[in-house]
Amino acid sequence: MSDSDLSSKYVLQTAGFDARFPNTNQTRHCYQNYTDYFKCVAAKGEDFAPCKQFKRAYNSLCPNEWISKFDDQRENGTFPASLEP
Repeated sequence: MSDSDLSSKYVLQTAGFDARFPNTNQTRHCYQNYTDYFKCVAAKGEDFAPCKQFKRAYNSLCPNEWISKFDDQRENGTFPASLEP
């Protein structure tokens, strides 16, 4: 597959500017987007388009190990934040 075929198949995008985190380490930005996604899904469902933006943002900002750890904590009921809307 050539590079042009790959570029037309995939769109690479990073998380945009978030005014809540202007000059901070992106750790908080990662965590906030993760919690916002699951709160949004609980309130509106997975197919709600704005929820998908939170998911794209946390997948872009968070290391995969953190996402796995957050997912394990959610499943075990030990996640440190409330994910209720």
